[in-house]
Amino acid sequence: MLLARRRQLVRSGRERREKGTPMFSTDTVVIGAGQAGLAVSALLTEAHREHVVLDRGRVAERWRTERWDSLNLLTPNWMSRLPGWLYTGADQEGYMSAAEFVGYLERYAAAFSAPVETRTTVLDVSADDSGYRVVTDRGTWQTRHVVIATGPSGQPRVPETIQSLHDDLWLMTAKEYRNPAALPAGGVLVVGASSSGTQIADELSRAGRQVVLAVGRHSRMPRRYRGMDIYWWLERTGRLSRTIDDFAAPAVARHEPSLQLIGRNEPERFGEDLDLATLQARGVRLTGRLEGIEGGTARVRDDLGETTATADQRMHRFLDAVDRHIHESGLSREVLSAIRPGPVAWAPAPAAIDLRGQGVGTVLLATGYRPDYSWLSLPITGPDGAIVQRRGVTTAPGVYVVGQPFQHRRDSGFIDGARRDARAIVAHLTAGEPVAVPNQGIGG
Repeated sequence: MLLARRRQLVRSGRERREKGTPMFSTDTVVIGAGQAGLAVSALLTEAHREHVVLDRGRVAERWRTERWDSLNLLTPNWMSRLPGWLYTGADQEGYMSAAEFVGYLERYAAAFSAPVETRTTVLDVSADDSGYRVVTDRGTWQTRHVVIATGPSGQPRVPETIQSLHDDLWLMTAKEYRNPAALPAGGVLVVGASSSGTQIADELSRAGRQVVLAVGRHSRMPRRYRGMDIYWWLERTGRLSRTIDDFAAPAVARHEPSLQLIGRNEPERFGEDLDLATLQARGVRLTGRLEGIEGGTARVRDDLGETTATADQRMHRFLDAVDRHIHESGLSREVLSAIRPGPVAWAPAPAAIDLRGQGVGTVLLATGYRPDYSWLSLPITGPDGAIVQRRGVTTAPGVYVVGQPFQHRRDSGFIDGARRDARAIVAHLTAGEPVAVPNQGIGG
């Protein structure tokens, strides 16, 4: 019924023209057809609320076109839970590839006939007398509500201190990286040691490239501890359910680095750690935080020892908490191995690296993203460009956001966390009306 109604709206909308531009109307426009946008769509469908989901590409476009070829999810398959949908395969502890996750989301969207308009780029969102106008390259939508579900990715952060690279050096970002063969010949300076930087450094090293890794603030964890995936312990101990209200410095919490992990499915490598120590053992050269590059010279801080020690302290505090939880809850994990990763070896390093002299041909930035809402003509962004919100509700009546890092809970930016934030904003959008649990036809 909802799908038929949407098609009726689209047909009637195409008959309306304003200066030759197709005009449509609906109760809610959801921008983004990734996991967060589809979670919202599933709940709006169950609430019988008229809506459309707009995406510049296809369902899960970023997972198709902005990930490297070998990427697997960092979270185990059992954590791919969405409203009315969960992983039902045999490999609960495995890690989906990006391509497999695209298929997972495509099946989810098909299961409830998500009203997705693909290849529709949003150009502007602004307020008018009757609500909001969402201008796209395929027409304009008039709507009462807007849900921004474009995720945390915006524009890659390129440090201003990287200036006038020598012509022999190639600069690229993790968003552009696909595989080692696509890079120019020579070594690679990888900047950033969170999940993307360490995974790319590992792949390049295994491909025979000489790799230098510039290490900044990072979060270290073992892949598995006492027989369970580290995310099982993060959920079990309540770490993933902590809210932003639990932190004295919310801005710092929202910029916490992603965990140094990798999802390997090969039996001989399942549960394998990926951290600075394992990279170092493979021959990756570690340096301190990058301060800047001029010409062919990289300047780095002599802070590797301090940075790695801080990350190790945080890791051990959490693993200590796991051990206490095991004891206090009576879990029978004492017989399982409690071996912890060892410290990272380091030594004072020179403040300058001659990249050309070291044979480096590529500088690859894995330094995260900065928000980009240049298409948003609403006063709802803060000084850092991020959308200002409280549990997904913005100061613009009827405008919401979902899928942001630490939007409310620590897991808000994860696939698994989208379901809770989606439910919260749909409940608010429907003025507190109960949101039905999706039926068994689209999952468990």
